Order: sequence, then structure tokens, then C-alpha cells
Amino acid sequence: MTSEAAVSTPSPTSSSSSSSTPAKRDYYWLRSFVAGGVAACCAKTTIAPLDRVKILLQGQSPHYKHLGVFSTFTAVPKKEGILGLYKGNGAMMVRIFPYGAIQFMAFDKYKKLLSKRIGISGHIHRLMAGSMAGMTAVMCTYPLDVVRARLAFQVKGDHRYSGIVDVFRSIYRKEGAFGFYRGLTPTLIGMAPYAGLSFFTFGTLKSLGLKHFPEQLGRPSSDNPDVLILKTHVNLLCGGIAGAFAQTVSYPLDVARRRMQLGTVLPDSDKCGSPIKTLKYVYEKYGIKRGLYRGLSLNYIRCVPSQAMAFTTYEFMKQVLHLN
Repeated sequence: MTSEAAVSTPSPTSSSSSSSTPAKRDYYWLRSFVAGGVAACCAKTTIAPLDRVKILLQGQSPHYKHLGVFSTFTAVPKKEGILGLYKGNGAMMVRIFPYGAIQFMAFDKYKKLLSKRIGISGHIHRLMAGSMAGMTAVMCTYPLDVVRARLAFQVKGDHRYSGIVDVFRSIYRKEGAFGFYRGLTPTLIGMAPYAGLSFFTFGTLKSLGLKHFPEQLGRPSSDNPDVLILKTHVNLLCGGIAGAFAQTVSYPLDVARRRMQLGTVLPDSDKCGSPIKTLKYVYEKYGIKRGLYRGLSLNYIRCVPSQAMAFTTYEFMKQVLHLN
């Protein structure tokens, strides 16, 4: 995700100059791609252990289903070693770099499209651009997310897959090409409000903060003194709030997505054939607290540092790569 308030509006002169030099414009997008990918990787690595525990809880793993969030967090290292908390993180890094890069670039592109071509501006264009950017990134990288979920759901002594390539082969052999897109519909439905609300909340907090309290909350960008950006601790706070709010709204769909992704790994996979069917089954069997919102407390713990790290790292990378 991107800190949009830090993007300055180019002058007509610079705009026409950019138009006449497409190579320079392409180089800008390449730098933006790298900045977004690095930010996403840093954010996900920070909360990788929490992600592993969340997947185990959402999928009702038979090895840990009787435990709560913190009990599972301590039980995994005992059963699988400390690296057990990072199981599936290699596949996640392969996916998250292009995911973050595409999302950052798509958000900027959609925001400009909505504002300049369609005439939608103000806070609403952040919400719409964020939703579309999130869905675009998901569709481009979804098979890797399915692979990562399968690897993370494994428990030591009960392995079905030997690695990333083995997961790809197994899914294709047993479930066909459709297996790589199990749970895509609830993911897209859940991503729309999640990404949209994240961009919207962060962007709104940032623009209001810099507008009303520029000296207290802002500072000049190191690569462009004319651009005002949030101070690091304020950036972290705004990112955390945005992540927590967005996760609360979209979490039940995230549960449905994970159960559909896990597919034949779950004994009750036949009851998770569609988003509505999955949500209904989880609600009837486990209820709201232990079903639709199981693991939400962990999600608050993981989404706050994740979003805070993503926003802050991207702001830093924008300065390093001279994107402001």
C-alpha cells in the first residue's frame, strides 16, 4: 500500500517532459515496482510466525484445533522447532514481492484514472482505487498464495508436500488448474473492502494530519523538500489503525478463503465449495467467535505491525529511489 499524501502533483512542464521521454517514465514505474515489493516483503517477514498460527487456526488443524492463539504460538516451536513458525514463508516471499509491487503501482494508476479521466476525487477515489488495486494484485499472484497456504498448514511428522514445486504438481494432478484458484471469489470479495478501507483510512488520516498539524506530524521528504510526509512514528500509527479497521470488516471472508484454499487437505472440504456455503457451514458448526472470527485477536496483533511496516518501508524506499 502507498502513502498517497506524499505524492506531489507535477507541474505542466515536468508532465510534458515526462510524456516526451517514455524511457524515463518507465524507469519511474520500475523503481515504484521495486519499492512496493521491498515494502511488502519486509512487512510479511515481520509477521510470518503470526501468519502461520492464523492459518492453522482458520483451517482447524487437528494438531492444534484444541488450542487458542497464544497456546498455538508456543506449541508450534515445541512440536516443529522455531523454524516451524516460518513454514511456508519462502513461498510467501515469491508471491508477496510481485503482489506488493503490483498493488502499489495499480493504486497510483487507478487513482489517477479515477481523478483525471472519470472525475472522481476526494476521499472516495482512495477507497475505489484501493479496492481495484488489491483485486488486481490478488488475481496476478493467487496461485502462489494457495501454494503457501498448503505448505503453512503442514505439521512436522504429517507432511504431504516436500516443497513449493511438489505442491504445484500435487494440486495440478489431484485438483486440476481449478485447484490453484480455490477460494479466489471470497478472496476478491474480501480484498475489495480490505484494501479499499486500508488505503482510504491511511490516506484520510494522513491528509488530515498533514493539513491541520503539518509541523507536529509532518517533515520534508529527504529526496524532495517540497513534499511533506509523515514522521516515522505517526506513519506507523496511521498504518496500524488502517490495518486493524480493514481487517475487522473483512475477516469472515478471509476465513472462508483459507478453508477453500486448503481444499482436500481438510476432511470437511466438500462443505466448502463456495463462499456462501463455506461461511454458512463455519457459522453453523463453529459459530461467530470460534468460527467466523476465530484467530481475529491474532490478526489484530499481526495486521497492526504489518501495515505499519508496509507504509513506513514504502515511504523510506520512495525517498531512497527518488519517487517523491
